[in-house]
Amino acid sequence: MDGIGLILIILAGVLFVIVATAKFKIHPFLSLLVAAFGIGLAAGMPMNDVVSAVNGGFGGLMGGIGLVIVFGTIIGVFLEKSGGALKMAEVVLRLVGEKRPQLAMSAIGSIVSIPVFCDSGYVILSSLKKALANKTNVTVASMAIALSTGLFATHTLVPPTPGPIAAAGNIGAENYLGTVILFGVIVAIPTILAGYLWAMKAGTKIHIEEDETAATVEYDTVIESFGNMPSAKKAFAPILVPILLIGFSSVITFAGWDGAIFSFFLFLGSPVVALLVGTLLSFTLVNEFSEETLTKWVGEGIKEAAPILLITGAGGAFGSVIKATSIADLIKGVANNDLATGALFIFVPFAIAAALKSAQGSSTAAIVITSTLIAPLLTEVGIEGAVPLSLMVMSVGAGAMVVSHVNDSYFWVVKEFSGLSITQAYKAQTMGTLIQGLTAIVVTAVLWFIFV
Repeated sequence: MDGIGLILIILAGVLFVIVATAKFKIHPFLSLLVAAFGIGLAAGMPMNDVVSAVNGGFGGLMGGIGLVIVFGTIIGVFLEKSGGALKMAEVVLRLVGEKRPQLAMSAIGSIVSIPVFCDSGYVILSSLKKALANKTNVTVASMAIALSTGLFATHTLVPPTPGPIAAAGNIGAENYLGTVILFGVIVAIPTILAGYLWAMKAGTKIHIEEDETAATVEYDTVIESFGNMPSAKKAFAPILVPILLIGFSSVITFAGWDGAIFSFFLFLGSPVVALLVGTLLSFTLVNEFSEETLTKWVGEGIKEAAPILLITGAGGAFGSVIKATSIADLIKGVANNDLATGALFIFVPFAIAAALKSAQGSSTAAIVITSTLIAPLLTEVGIEGAVPLSLMVMSVGAGAMVVSHVNDSYFWVVKEFSGLSITQAYKAQTMGTLIQGLTAIVVTAVLWFIFV
């Protein structure tokens, strides 16, 4: 099968995934696998080749980023349960100052969401949000928007969050993770600020019942209720050390430095080793080693990683089957198209991810599916190397922000833990994520024009 028929088969596969997950609530793991088999068979691939492509795609992607995802989720659990996340929040608040509480919440959320899923991060910081609103006499809604958008930006843009790591792995950028992190931070900063400005514009005009209950929540009480929290150095170390190791290894590779010491740092800077170091550092957050901390907390991290691993692996299988069809030959036929080879291509992943996110709700699923869909195109249209591939990841992440609404679990977490009505949540959360997604893709496009 080739030509327009193959395109229709792939589009039907994507549509099946959207309908299965959004309407029939089938887990994306199963939806992606069924679609992968369906596309392969409908495209006329030999049955054994379909099986080989599914197995190879699943296993190949897991071999590259599986352990990185597991280590990242374990770090997140330790930060959550030890009070490390709250300690980081306390430090950021002192640095930013209580005169700018919404900006402080945006910054707090953006840092916490690098290792901790945004849903969990919002729950962890919800009481702090209310207490700080009370202490600074601002509306809870403005704090809610600032926190939710801060969490959301790094969740979709900055590794080692699972979504961006999966995208990097899918498009062959896993060896450029330092560059992906660098551009993730660059794109995330204006995206976070856009969420903050929306919090100041819209959130200050939304008044909810939580404004009254927040008045009874004392900031000092929230901090003290967590008990003996780890020091700031210990709290930040599991996040910052891996990022610095990965970043330094990228500098070594770029500069071409040789020698035993640089080889050692290249070893430490490989993502799996860097995240393992971060995991070991997260053990220093606990007051005492016990079965609760060393077995149950680690086990909880593994459980949290499992759905992401399965979705990511199924996405790899989905992409592998597409690559095994004659889609590459079809792409070569249109490779001279201005859209395919020019700067406008940066908007293609954004549009696909935005459609998937809005249709089925999960940002991570949208990132995984989009990156598998565009992977076969990139080589054919000449997009390769650290910077172009990193900006492709940013484009996918930007699209995966647009938009968070009623089919997104994060929408309901923000709504319920902030006391917003549905209408208020649409104005606060949905509109905020739309603004963030558009900001992120504009910044990404500007970076593409500058560096590519």
